[in-house]
Amino acid sequence: MLRRVSVIVLLLLIPTLSLAGETEKFGEALTEGMERTPIETILSDPDAWTGKRVQISGEISGVCAHQGCWIDITSESDSTLRVKVDDGVIVFPQESMGRLAVAEGEVEILEMDRDKYEAWLRHVAEEEDREFDPSEIGEGPYRIVRLKGLGSEVQGP
Repeated sequence: MLRRVSVIVLLLLIPTLSLAGETEKFGEALTEGMERTPIETILSDPDAWTGKRVQISGEISGVCAHQGCWIDITSESDSTLRVKVDDGVIVFPQESMGRLAVAEGEVEILEMDRDKYEAWLRHVAEEEDREFDPSEIGEGPYRIVRLKGLGSEVQGP
């Protein structure tokens, strides 16, 4: 009886064990051989990187809870860049949080006036289920630097 239970448990675990550590791919295939650009390099001079196709890597520190349409990737030096994808084209699962990822896309800067920037920050706060205080918004310019995501690979658990 104990042997039969052990065999059944083992058979149930084999598919799970085979998936452990596999890479999940989302969107377009990553460009083979492309050098990774450090997130802090992009953020230190975003204008120089605007429109350029890059690959970034790091740990997923945030995932859109509503549609899975973005992930935040944080580098080892604690710099974070949001990877935004077209709604419904790529959907990042919540389980991606804390996993290592490589994302490829084009650097973009969204420039906006204060009212639009405040509305965007309010929207982000709602997505992240946290309070928003508009008095914390400083003086402009009001810019959002992000990666328009085209493809990514997320390391399995």
